[in-house]
Amino acid sequence: MIAGIIRRLTAPQPEPLNEEDSRLALAALLVRAARTDGDYAPAEIARIDRILATRYNLGEADARALRAEAETLEAEAPDTVRFTRVIKETVEYEERASVVEALWQVVLADGLRDNEEDAMLRMTASLLGVSDIDSAQARQRAANGA
Repeated sequence: MIAGIIRRLTAPQPEPLNEEDSRLALAALLVRAARTDGDYAPAEIARIDRILATRYNLGEADARALRAEAETLEAEAPDTVRFTRVIKETVEYEERASVVEALWQVVLADGLRDNEEDAMLRMTASLLGVSDIDSAQARQRAANGA
Protein backbone atom coordinates (compact mmCIF):
# COMPACT_ATOMS: atom_id res chain seq x y z
CA MET A 1 0.00 0.00 0.00
CA ILE A 2 2.75 2.47 0.96
CA ALA A 3 4.71 1.61 -2.19
CA GLY A 4 1.63 2.31 -4.33
CA ILE A 5 1.09 5.71 -2.75
CA ILE A 6 4.78 6.59 -3.12
CA ARG A 7 4.58 5.61 -6.81
CA ARG A 8 1.54 7.87 -7.27
CA LEU A 9 3.17 10.70 -5.32
CA THR A 10 6.21 10.64 -7.58
CA ALA A 11 4.38 10.17 -10.89
CA PRO A 12 4.69 13.04 -13.37
CA GLN A 13 0.89 13.22 -13.67
CA PRO A 14 -0.54 11.97 -10.36
CA GLU A 15 -3.93 10.32 -10.38
CA PRO A 16 -6.51 11.38 -7.81
CA LEU A 17 -6.08 9.59 -4.50
CA ASN A 18 -8.91 7.40 -3.31
CA GLU A 19 -10.39 8.21 0.11
CA GLU A 20 -8.18 5.76 2.01
CA ASP A 21 -4.98 6.99 0.34
CA SER A 22 -6.03 10.60 0.84
CA ARG A 23 -6.49 9.97 4.57
CA LEU A 24 -3.06 8.38 4.75
CA ALA A 25 -1.36 11.18 2.80
CA LEU A 26 -2.98 13.87 4.93
CA ALA A 27 -2.06 11.98 8.11
CA ALA A 28 1.54 11.75 6.88
CA LEU A 29 1.54 15.50 6.37
CA LEU A 30 0.50 15.91 10.03
CA VAL A 31 3.38 13.65 11.05
CA ARG A 32 5.80 15.63 8.88
CA ALA A 33 4.73 18.88 10.55
CA ALA A 34 5.20 17.36 14.01
CA ARG A 35 8.67 16.08 13.13
CA THR A 36 9.84 19.39 11.64
CA ASP A 37 11.53 20.66 14.80
CA GLY A 38 13.27 17.34 15.45
CA ASP A 39 11.14 16.67 18.54
CA TYR A 40 8.23 14.34 17.80
CA ALA A 41 6.65 15.07 21.17
CA PRO A 42 4.06 12.83 22.86
CA ALA A 43 1.66 15.81 22.92
CA GLU A 44 1.96 16.10 19.13
CA ILE A 45 1.41 12.37 18.67
CA ALA A 46 -1.67 12.49 20.90
CA ARG A 47 -3.00 15.50 18.98
CA ILE A 48 -2.52 13.70 15.67
CA ASP A 49 -4.44 10.71 17.02
CA ARG A 50 -7.30 12.97 18.20
CA ILE A 51 -7.41 14.83 14.88
CA LEU A 52 -7.52 11.58 12.91
CA ALA A 53 -10.17 10.08 15.20
CA THR A 54 -12.38 13.16 14.93
CA ARG A 55 -11.78 13.91 11.26
CA TYR A 56 -12.40 10.36 10.05
CA ASN A 57 -14.73 9.10 12.80
CA LEU A 58 -12.24 6.48 13.99
CA GLY A 59 -11.86 4.73 17.30
CA GLU A 60 -8.65 5.25 19.27
CA ALA A 61 -7.01 2.05 18.03
CA ASP A 62 -7.83 2.80 14.38
CA ALA A 63 -6.55 6.37 14.72
CA ARG A 64 -3.28 5.09 16.22
CA ALA A 65 -2.96 2.52 13.42
CA LEU A 66 -3.51 5.21 10.77
CA ARG A 67 -0.90 7.42 12.43
CA ALA A 68 1.59 4.55 12.59
CA GLU A 69 1.10 3.87 8.89
CA ALA A 70 1.41 7.61 8.21
CA GLU A 71 4.72 7.68 10.08
CA THR A 72 6.05 5.05 7.67
CA LEU A 73 4.72 6.93 4.64
CA GLU A 74 6.14 10.23 5.89
CA ALA A 75 9.59 8.70 6.28
CA GLU A 76 9.50 7.36 2.71
CA ALA A 77 7.58 10.21 1.06
CA PRO A 78 9.26 12.60 -1.33
CA ASP A 79 10.21 16.11 -0.36
CA THR A 80 7.46 18.36 0.95
CA VAL A 81 7.12 20.22 -2.37
CA ARG A 82 6.27 17.08 -4.36
CA PHE A 83 4.25 15.61 -1.50
CA THR A 84 2.02 18.67 -1.16
CA ARG A 85 1.77 19.08 -4.95
CA VAL A 86 0.02 15.74 -5.21
CA ILE A 87 -2.28 16.57 -2.32
CA LYS A 88 -3.10 19.95 -3.90
CA GLU A 89 -3.91 18.29 -7.22
CA THR A 90 -6.01 15.50 -5.75
CA VAL A 91 -7.80 16.95 -2.71
CA GLU A 92 -10.55 19.62 -2.70
CA TYR A 93 -9.71 23.13 -1.43
CA GLU A 94 -11.97 22.95 1.64
CA GLU A 95 -10.27 19.75 2.77
CA ARG A 96 -6.81 21.27 2.21
CA ALA A 97 -7.78 24.38 4.18
CA SER A 98 -9.02 22.29 7.08
CA VAL A 99 -5.79 20.29 6.97
CA VAL A 100 -3.83 23.53 7.42
CA GLU A 101 -5.77 24.12 10.64
CA ALA A 102 -5.02 20.56 11.76
CA LEU A 103 -1.34 21.12 10.95
CA TRP A 104 -1.33 24.20 13.18
CA GLN A 105 -3.04 22.20 15.95
CA VAL A 106 -0.27 19.61 15.78
CA VAL A 107 2.54 22.17 15.70
CA LEU A 108 1.08 24.06 18.67
CA ALA A 109 0.28 20.90 20.68
CA ASP A 110 3.58 20.93 22.55
CA GLY A 111 3.03 24.52 23.69
CA LEU A 112 6.00 25.80 21.71
CA ARG A 113 5.96 27.85 18.55
CA ASP A 114 9.19 27.02 16.78
CA ASN A 115 10.55 29.11 13.87
CA GLU A 116 11.18 25.97 11.80
CA GLU A 117 7.61 24.83 12.31
CA ASP A 118 6.27 28.30 11.44
CA ALA A 119 8.29 28.34 8.23
CA MET A 120 7.23 24.81 7.34
CA LEU A 121 3.55 25.62 7.92
CA ARG A 122 3.68 28.82 5.87
CA MET A 123 5.39 26.95 3.03
CA THR A 124 3.02 23.99 3.26
CA ALA A 125 -0.11 26.17 3.23
CA SER A 126 1.20 27.97 0.16
CA LEU A 127 2.12 24.71 -1.58
CA LEU A 128 -1.34 23.34 -0.80
CA GLY A 129 -2.80 26.39 -2.51
CA VAL A 130 -4.45 27.67 0.67
CA SER A 131 -4.72 31.45 0.67
CA ASP A 132 -2.76 33.53 3.19
CA ILE A 133 -6.03 34.75 4.71
CA ASP A 134 -7.43 31.22 5.13
CA SER A 135 -4.10 30.03 6.53
CA ALA A 136 -3.93 32.88 9.06
CA GLN A 137 -7.51 32.21 10.15
CA ALA A 138 -6.71 28.51 10.51
CA ARG A 139 -3.70 29.35 12.71
CA GLN A 140 -5.84 31.62 14.89
CA ARG A 141 -8.54 28.94 15.29
CA ALA A 142 -5.89 26.36 16.16
CA ALA A 143 -4.24 28.69 18.68
CA ASN A 144 -7.56 29.49 20.33
CA GLY A 145 -8.57 25.85 20.49
CA ALA A 146 -5.16 24.44 21.42
